[in-house]
Amino acid sequence: MAHLADHGKRRCRWVNGPLVVGAGPSGLAVGACLKEHGVPSVILERSNCIASLWQSRVYDRLKLHLPKQFCQLPKLPFPEDFPEYPSKNQFVDYLESYAAHFQLNKRFDETVVSAKHDNTCGMWRVRTRNEVEYICQWLVVATGENAECVVPEMEGSEEFGRQVMHTSDYRSGEAYRGRQVHVLPRETFGRSTFELAVSLMKWLPVKLVDKVLLISSWMILGNIEKYGLRRPSLGPLELKNTQGKTPVLDIGALQKIKTGEIKVGTEFFNKDGFPRQAFPDGWKGGSGLYAVGFTRRGLSGASMDAVKIAEDIGRVWKEETRQAKRITACHRRCTSQN
Repeated sequence: MAHLADHGKRRCRWVNGPLVVGAGPSGLAVGACLKEHGVPSVILERSNCIASLWQSRVYDRLKLHLPKQFCQLPKLPFPEDFPEYPSKNQFVDYLESYAAHFQLNKRFDETVVSAKHDNTCGMWRVRTRNEVEYICQWLVVATGENAECVVPEMEGSEEFGRQVMHTSDYRSGEAYRGRQVHVLPRETFGRSTFELAVSLMKWLPVKLVDKVLLISSWMILGNIEKYGLRRPSLGPLELKNTQGKTPVLDIGALQKIKTGEIKVGTEFFNKDGFPRQAFPDGWKGGSGLYAVGFTRRGLSGASMDAVKIAEDIGRVWKEETRQAKRITACHRRCTSQN
C-alpha cells in the first residue's frame, strides 16, 4: 500500500509511487502490473465505484464482442466457468475480483481538476475537486476513450417537449416499445454523414467517397490546421478499414479553440485527448507522464500499455530503492563509528 502523508492545512498528500487517474480496466491493469513489480500506487476515481462506465453507462444486454481470452487483464485470466463472451455483469464481477485480488489502493469520489509538473522539485502536482493536492513522481492517465458525453445544442430542442438522451443513457428498448424513436447522427448538407457515405458507395469506390467526405468537411469546418489540429490524410472510411480508427470531431470544442477559450498544446496529447504518438508507442510522455487505454484497440491494447508502463516505472523504482538502501546503510555505518 502506498503511504500518504498529510501536510498541514493545505491537505497536501505525498504519493509513494505512481498516481493513476481512473479506476476503469486500464487503471486497474496498471495498478496490478505495478504491484507485480513491487511498486505501490494510488488510484483516483471520480465516481463511487470501479469501472463506472461499465456499471452505469452501457446497455443491459451488452456482451464483450471478442472472446474472453482477448479481453482479460494482465496477470489474472477470466474464471474458467465464464462463457466465451462474458456479459456486462460478468465483466464487472471480474473487475471487482481483479481489484480485490491485487489489493489495489483506490480512492473514490476524487475528481481531478488539474495536473501540473513542478520543474522546481521534479514532481507532479495533481489537484482534485475536494481541494486535495497529490504530489507524485509519476502520473498515469487512465481516464479512457469514452469518459465524456457530447450532446450538441440543437435548435428547437427546448420546444420539442419530449425526451432527448445520449446513447450512453440507453439501457434497453423496453421503455420505447410502441414509440417512435429518432437516432440522430451528425449531418452534412442536411443528410447524415453515414447516410451520405452509404448512398455514395452504391455508385463510387471507397477512395472517391472519402475524397467527397473530406472536401465536404473542409467546406463546413474550414482550415483547422491553423489552430494546431492536424487533419488525417486518409478519409474516414479508409481510416476505419486500415487502422480501425473512427474520426470524430467535437464541433463545440472546435468553436472554443477558434475563439481562444481552449488552447491547443503540442506536447503529449492531441486535440482529441489521445497520445500524439501512435500505438504501440503512445504510452509514455515526458517528466514521468504516462497514458493507458487510449490505443483504440480495446482491452487488449490497454493491457499491453499497462505492462509496458509498469516495467518502465519498475526499473526506475528498483534503482532508486537500491540507492536509498545504500545511502541508509552508509549513514548507519557512519553513525556507529561516531
